[in-house]
Amino acid sequence: MKKILKIALYFIFIVFIMFVATAYSSSPSDQSTQTNTNNTTANDQNIASPAILKQGMPPEAQTGNVDISYIKQKWVDIPYANASATEKLDIYLPNEGTGPFPAIISIHGGGYAFGDKVGPDLQSALQGLTRGYAVVSIDYRLSSEAKFPAQINDVKAAIRFIRANAERYNLKSDKIAVWGGSAGGGLSALAGTSGDVKELQDPKLGNANQSDRVQAVVDWYGPINFLAMDNHFKQSGIAGQPHNTSDSFESMLMGQQITLIPDKVKQANPETYITPDDPPFFIQHGTADNMVPTQQSVDFASELEKVLGKDKVTLELLQSAGHGDPMFSTPENIEKVLDFLDKYLK
Repeated sequence: MKKILKIALYFIFIVFIMFVATAYSSSPSDQSTQTNTNNTTANDQNIASPAILKQGMPPEAQTGNVDISYIKQKWVDIPYANASATEKLDIYLPNEGTGPFPAIISIHGGGYAFGDKVGPDLQSALQGLTRGYAVVSIDYRLSSEAKFPAQINDVKAAIRFIRANAERYNLKSDKIAVWGGSAGGGLSALAGTSGDVKELQDPKLGNANQSDRVQAVVDWYGPINFLAMDNHFKQSGIAGQPHNTSDSFESMLMGQQITLIPDKVKQANPETYITPDDPPFFIQHGTADNMVPTQQSVDFASELEKVLGKDKVTLELLQSAGHGDPMFSTPENIEKVLDFLDKYLK
């Protein structure tokens, strides 16, 4: 009898230990601690607010899905400034050729709230490697980390860093293009028209003695005039994503509902800074875009042509293409972009 009781007590003890271990491993507080540990990184700015998430994830907001293993010479996560852990860039050189190489700076999209330097925007830019271009992919502070003009401050700081370190990385300091889609297209356009504009520079980010001018711009369906976007959708008949609301991507970028701060919003509009010495532009936009209205690019191209002339501005509307449509990244379309860059960078 004593032996049976002893076995029973031993069995109960084992069951109790297993129960405690299971409860501990699934404890909510333990899971929370693990999540917080994993999320407390330089990528905290990728975690958008609930207001931003209501706007929907842009297609170019995917992250970290580009194969770069085939590229023999590359440098990754190089800090180009020190205001944030976000301010890093990657440099990829062609597998063929001795250089120095003209450089394409790839600026990712994602509503100023999502995305990173190794997302789908990079995949398109990397096609330039086969045409003798170096590709520089940059991260910039997202709207959940810092408000405008931090984003263009970062883009300009990255341009200055590349120019200052061109010899070290086998690049041509006088042959730099910017290429981006959506928010990246808007930032590319803004970098193109605001070369060396002091109001959009932050010299504390480094290399203040260098110019942030670029020699060519590729703008894919970038937002230009934030305050006109909702009206453009209304005129086109497309039920597009709203932009004048307090929780829109643009309002989150600017730090306030854009309709309440028109003067500040004007500072983010590339049209504000157009001058005759701006670089040539290659602009493409889909006619079925329901996130950034096509008229944004039509009006921007028109304003550029008035000052630069038609020979320096190319506008192509891709029929029936949506926002981030695969039509933009077809081999045939990439060839068009690279032909444009060849004209001005080679």
